[in-house]
Amino acid sequence: MKRRTFLKSAAASCAVATLAAPRMARLVHAQTSGAWRTFEVTSRVDVPDPSGVTRAWVPLPLAAQTEYHRPLGNRWTGNATVARLVREPKYGAEFLYAEWATAQSAPALEIISTFSTRDRVLDLSAAPPPDVPKETPAALARYLQPTKLIPIDGLVYETSREITKGARTDVDKARAIYEWIVDNTFRDPKVRGCGLGDIKTMLETRYFGGKCADLNALFVGLARAAGVPARDLYGIRVADSKEFKSLGKSGDISKAQHCRAEFYDARYGWVPVDPADVRKVVLEEKPGLTLEAPEAKRARAKLFGQWEMNYLGYNWAHDVALPNSSGEPVPFLMYPQAETAGNRKDSLDPATFKYVLTSRETSV
Repeated sequence: MKRRTFLKSAAASCAVATLAAPRMARLVHAQTSGAWRTFEVTSRVDVPDPSGVTRAWVPLPLAAQTEYHRPLGNRWTGNATVARLVREPKYGAEFLYAEWATAQSAPALEIISTFSTRDRVLDLSAAPPPDVPKETPAALARYLQPTKLIPIDGLVYETSREITKGARTDVDKARAIYEWIVDNTFRDPKVRGCGLGDIKTMLETRYFGGKCADLNALFVGLARAAGVPARDLYGIRVADSKEFKSLGKSGDISKAQHCRAEFYDARYGWVPVDPADVRKVVLEEKPGLTLEAPEAKRARAKLFGQWEMNYLGYNWAHDVALPNSSGEPVPFLMYPQAETAGNRKDSLDPATFKYVLTSRETSV
């Protein structure tokens, strides 16, 4: 079995893909709460019934070091002919690319990623701290752009303008959008995976049911249309929640993927929000909850400015072109992806695709 270790400090070495990456800010401002916790996430991929060349792309932890997240490295074992770390050029998303020759009858790969995290708490009613790092103009411009599934013109712009009418500051605009999403959407348990984030269709059909990649993409699109930089963070829950049972992991984490959102304010920096999780609490915390229930009210207040970091963030990337893939770019890279003989596997069906994700907290 081949073994490799990729260290974050080795980004310039030949083990790292030659794709150029943008310069990433070393710190993203946030007030934080509590001690650092360290986790290992193991991603095991087995591709059944291979035919021809088999390829896989597995997301890795957020490459940026922030005040709430520290990447501590990745190591892998497996029988791949090629395995290398790739950094996507626009957003800096990192993933492991693996390739198996036609002769390999049982492609297998296991990646162990280690990281530390701590809760993110930002009090928007308090005066901004004096040392908020400023985001670069290039990054802010990037997070004001449309993506394939998140347009910011037409009906998206019109809806955003109506929601934010009278709002003076970026925080006011983001708050109005957050409250509108909580009031007007719902979590639809029938949606596969985390949803697609096709906000144009949501607004055209007036069907506001979805999951996190839908509801939080709606926040991002409406915020960008209002001129407020915003972005999705795609990742996975790795531990139980201290407050809400519905916002923790369940068993292994193969289906615990979760998309979050944040917006940028010049006074406070990047502000965490999660209207989709408010709706998850309403649906799943206990039977019969409404927005007026105490649990829902607590979640609604908490999730504008806070993230509980029982969570591994992967990346902020959209429309990700997978190197050497014969398929279309993926809207976002939150699930392991694989192809065999040029046919892409169903990343939303880990039983068929045969990937298993597990997490454990360590004392390191």
